[in-house]
Amino acid sequence: MISVVIPSYNREKTIKRAVESVLNQTYSDIEVIVVDDKSTDNTKDVVKSIEDKRVKYIKLKKNSGACAARNRGIIESKGEYIAFQDS
Repeated sequence: MISVVIPSYNREKTIKRAVESVLNQTYSDIEVIVVDDKSTDNTKDVVKSIEDKRVKYIKLKKNSGACAARNRGIIESKGEYIAFQDS
């Protein structure tokens, strides 16, 4: 399995396209971990609207930056390999 970590902050307008670009790959043994860096927009609602069991949403308790979001995604990942995708 490949874990794809997508750090995100206030990306309600682009996050769906970013997640779907990963989900639409021909290789399907993946998990997509969206780590929301305490967004103040509707990022959570957009991610939650994606009906695919491979998508996992995590919201950080405080805005900590992209590196912290990536590191949290690594901790939560279950894949043998980890990839990063920008939101």
